Amino acid sequence: MQTTLKSVVAFTGVGLHSGKPVRIEVQPASAEYGIWFQRVDVSGVDPMIPARWDCVTPSPLCTRIENDAGVHVSTIEHLMAALAGCGIHNALINIDGPEVPILDGSSADFVAGFVATGIRRLGVPVRALRILQPIQVQDGEAIARLEPCDNFEIDFRIDFEDAAIGQQSKRLRMANGAFIHELCDSRTFCRQSDVDAMREKGLALGGSLENAVVVAGEKVLSPGGLRHEDEAVRHKMLDAMGDLALATCPILGRYTGIRAGHALSNKLLRALFANPASYRPVMCDAAMTAKLPGSGIGRADIAGLRAAA
Repeated sequence: MQTTLKSVVAFTGVGLHSGKPVRIEVQPASAEYGIWFQRVDVSGVDPMIPARWDCVTPSPLCTRIENDAGVHVSTIEHLMAALAGCGIHNALINIDGPEVPILDGSSADFVAGFVATGIRRLGVPVRALRILQPIQVQDGEAIARLEPCDNFEIDFRIDFEDAAIGQQSKRLRMANGAFIHELCDSRTFCRQSDVDAMREKGLALGGSLENAVVVAGEKVLSPGGLRHEDEAVRHKMLDAMGDLALATCPILGRYTGIRAGHALSNKLLRALFANPASYRPVMCDAAMTAKLPGSGIGRADIAGLRAAA
């Protein structure tokens, strides 16, 4: 069955790039509603923005969605990953600013809040997208691909010059709480030189060593070091989870990312939906639903995660 939250859950923090305080309230919604954002701080224009692949607009270093009135919300990827990873299909997100709070740079606080609040099953079956044939997009050495698979899997590979990151790869089947246990606490990362360059451009104004893993050569500058030896590639998988959630329903297929980022994942979804022969919508029975992210999770799955903000 499709799901939503049992009650409202709120989060407060600052925007990673704007540095401005922001509050969001994630509210329950009915079956077939999907995920929508509502900018409660605007008036005189349509404040509603669907969390959908064709609403993504170009934005450096994050995923941004915008409606026809020009109202937008950015840095939605960690929140979308948490919703998808918890198997939440319907929600209204009220937000009082243009950017989702970065919190600790991962999805852990969102996940902890959702699971602690509780997830309610609705009386309508889940609809999924079954990938029927490979779809691939490329930008230089960066590749993003979807191909047939009975489950939803993510296979990611990265290669950075800084020895603190270097070459990393990981592949996961995203059922049975795998997102919560393996990915959700992995933080966004960057090089110190990138931080300096971004701030010169007016970006990353809310970034700090507390909400990002910052590296310089062989050194990890963030206090406490890494949460996982391969935290960087895990976070790239987290980002991909959030970006693919903009397909508006779970995917049954294998996603492969090689040096891929937000823009390429969105380009992949656009290529997918431009080719109707490459996918088929399916109504999920119990066996199929068990293969999707979020199936069967409960409070025990968030043991060890930080309390929600």
